[in-house]
Amino acid sequence: MMKRIFLLILITGLNNYCVFAGIKPFISKKPINGSFCISEKQKSATLLVSKNEWPGVIRAAKDLQDDIRKVTGRAPELNIDQTTPMAIIIGTIGSSKIIDQLIKTNKINVKGISGSWETTLIEIVKNPLPGVDKALVIAGSDKRGTIYGIYELSYQIGVSPWYYWADVPPKKSNALYAIPGRYVNAAPAVKYRGIFLNDEAPALSGWSKKEFGGFNHKFYEKVFELILRLKGNYLWPAMWGSAFNDDDKMNPVLADEYGVVIGTSHHEPLTRAHDEWRRYNGGKWNYEKNPNQLKSFWESGLRRVADKEQIITVGMRGDGDEPMTEGTATALLEKIVKDQREIITKVTKKPAAQTPQLWALYKEVQEYYDKGMRVPDDVTLLLCDDNWGNIRKLPALNEASRTGGYGVYYHFDYVGGPRNYKWINTNPIQKVWEQMNLAYEYNANQIWIVNVGDLKPMEFPIEFFLDYAWAPDDISAEKLKQYTINWCIKQFGTTYAAQIANILDHYAKYNGRIKPELLNENTYSLVNYKEFETVVNDYKSLEGQARIIYSKIPEQLRDAYYQLIMHPVEASANLYELYYTVAKNRLYAKQGRILTNELSKKADSLFKRDADISHFYNKILAGGKWDHMMDQTHIGYTNWQQPEQNTIPKTYKIEYAKSKLALAIEGTDSIWTDKSHVSKGFPLIDNLSNQSHYIELFNTGKGILKYEIKAPDYIIIDQQKASFETEKRIKIKVDWAKAPLGIKTCLIEINGSDGSKITFNLQTKHNKLINKVETNLFVSQNGYISIEASNYSKAINSKAISWKTIPNYGKTLSGVIPVPVTAPTQNLDKNAAHLAYDVYLDSVGIYTLHTYVSPTIDFSNTDGLKYAVSVDDQPATIVNTSIDYKTEDTWGRSVANSIKVFKTPLNFDKVGKHTIKYWMVSPGVVLQKLVLDMGGLKPSFLGPPETVKTK
Repeated sequence: MMKRIFLLILITGLNNYCVFAGIKPFISKKPINGSFCISEKQKSATLLVSKNEWPGVIRAAKDLQDDIRKVTGRAPELNIDQTTPMAIIIGTIGSSKIIDQLIKTNKINVKGISGSWETTLIEIVKNPLPGVDKALVIAGSDKRGTIYGIYELSYQIGVSPWYYWADVPPKKSNALYAIPGRYVNAAPAVKYRGIFLNDEAPALSGWSKKEFGGFNHKFYEKVFELILRLKGNYLWPAMWGSAFNDDDKMNPVLADEYGVVIGTSHHEPLTRAHDEWRRYNGGKWNYEKNPNQLKSFWESGLRRVADKEQIITVGMRGDGDEPMTEGTATALLEKIVKDQREIITKVTKKPAAQTPQLWALYKEVQEYYDKGMRVPDDVTLLLCDDNWGNIRKLPALNEASRTGGYGVYYHFDYVGGPRNYKWINTNPIQKVWEQMNLAYEYNANQIWIVNVGDLKPMEFPIEFFLDYAWAPDDISAEKLKQYTINWCIKQFGTTYAAQIANILDHYAKYNGRIKPELLNENTYSLVNYKEFETVVNDYKSLEGQARIIYSKIPEQLRDAYYQLIMHPVEASANLYELYYTVAKNRLYAKQGRILTNELSKKADSLFKRDADISHFYNKILAGGKWDHMMDQTHIGYTNWQQPEQNTIPKTYKIEYAKSKLALAIEGTDSIWTDKSHVSKGFPLIDNLSNQSHYIELFNTGKGILKYEIKAPDYIIIDQQKASFETEKRIKIKVDWAKAPLGIKTCLIEINGSDGSKITFNLQTKHNKLINKVETNLFVSQNGYISIEASNYSKAINSKAISWKTIPNYGKTLSGVIPVPVTAPTQNLDKNAAHLAYDVYLDSVGIYTLHTYVSPTIDFSNTDGLKYAVSVDDQPATIVNTSIDYKTEDTWGRSVANSIKVFKTPLNFDKVGKHTIKYWMVSPGVVLQKLVLDMGGLKPSFLGPPETVKTK
């Protein structure tokens, strides 16, 4: 067995033997003992299906026929019941005479396959049928089980599910072989797994009209195929002014043939699209006043598709996806559901319980449930996130089971407050994993549906969402990095996969900090912690890495690479630089810097580049195939709703003043000129952190200025004497071999050629105990200690609780959670699970601990999610992360900023080593960062960078 695995890795070229939500690799480009030849030289194995097979399976077999042609240049024959010596036999148990014959003659063993949901067997069989010497058998437990097996083979030979939707080219090969073995794709963990095309104007709607004439069956055939290739099975169709069943009568017919289950969104009952009420002159959307027309409307809609595979949405919201009128009685809503189920029974001629249904607890509908409204047990309760990726409610572990079970409606895209987010992918899979892991562990596994907006550019998180829905146990937090690498291998090959995966991982992280639509010139700090320039430089560095790879990859990969990697990176990096430039322009205008007007011009240029990037995507990329897909506005928001067009942020221009030398220092926007002494404190420099800081000299007018800086010999100034025309940043650090011990203040003097003489005090702290202090202790820097959650000194587990790091999660480094996430609330005692962070303090006092946690909602709907903090052996303080975030305003701030920050006073009663302890109380709380404010913490969006440890 180990020999086979080694050979398998060698011939497939994979750099890591990991399988996620699929069958392990079984395709080789070279023959080995016992392998099956799919295609070589001038021959290919025949595809063989039975005449009585599902039409959707035969259609997928034709896709496989074409996929083999794309890879090898040779299209195999597709035979109906006609055998050949070498065949790929495709069929569904109970719906294929050929497969049933193989079972009857014991050629294949379908124990564990037959009767299961969407399960696949792939196996090489010798002499399976008269006239067939050898066959690769793909047998499904049901229609989709077979189809998934077909598309699994397609993916493994080198045809990406994204071959159409992202122009990923097939991986060419002269020969293809299947490796001996019995390969089983077991039933999915989540029964229904799908996507919702929503908020689709202007991008997807404009593109579909250009490409297909609208949301017709030609458009949906591409969507159906993608869903099935990704092992999904469920779709909520586009509904902004569209109606799936009404726009094109072939839409539901082909969905059923393909094998895609159709539903309607949370506010569209009984298969009726919302726009149909307008189209057919509906009256009041009010069940109290207009029940007969509504019932007739629903019944006639359901009759159109009663014989199709559906999940029927029940319940009712207000017109236009608005809440019902205030004070709507629970009894009325229960009657609505009762009457809808009577319609289902009448139309289908079978008990309503035999037709899959869901009731979406979206927004205020959840309140009806919480107040006691109930629906029959066979109806799936579709639980929802808050539209920003935080699940609002999950079933209690001790709740009685429901035959309909529970599901989750999740969002990658949203229109609504605090701000639309539609333009670009902002969904790190680490966050998706963390939330959907909760859903999985709390048994909300009947339906997972995700709002994907325009579909593009959500390609990567869509595939992850559907893969994770299939096999959550295969994708742990520790495997997310390898999942991303593997995905990049499948799209781009192995050469640059690790580098591309790193770019993909980081751009999603950066965009997950704050939605681009919320980003503005005030988001990050210009003057504290070099924050704004750091995030901009990080993005520019990422763009540089992406561009290098773009220039190196084969020409045929560039369209796909641009869509999946290059575009989101360069568009986002440009947007960040635009707002950074605007922020600098406004600061420079206030300070009177000569570069103010140049920054205004630069902002104009960056705004134009944003339009140029969108133009390239729309008009030039892939020969203009994706025209309109980047029509979404994203600059110039003034409220939650999108602007009609992108609008450049306001910049300022100033009249040039007389040339004069001016000083700005790190940490403030104040300036000093002429003969003056700096009134604000320059950052302290200490030997424990050994950081450098900076000053900036700038010109207020035209001309060349000279300067000279005088300082003690232990102060290192990188440009002590020079000239400049516009501005110059000068780094300052300390030579500790020469620096005096203790806290000392020295005077720095700057003399300018304009006659200016500006002085400021620089304070140094040379701790003589540095060689006596224990190593690996976080130390203070300018009045604060900042610690990333995953850099704990020790993780203390209890009998029931341990700690898990989610790498690259959140706004800075990682997230840490207690596991299992289903653990009950913990009582605090000395043996309780906690994280310990060792710090060194050279002062005493009551200092404030800032705890950064994710904006997770109390999905238990009890008294809130909690944690506790303490120092040393002092009593712990319990903090409720939910209680102050129940209003629209406080919730909105938490999701807009992707963080909640809680402040807790802690008493440090002695100089020296201390241990800050973070205790698990409730499951589901994700710790991202701890910052101890000792009086020097300054405002910033991410919090200060991590401070150093003693060495």
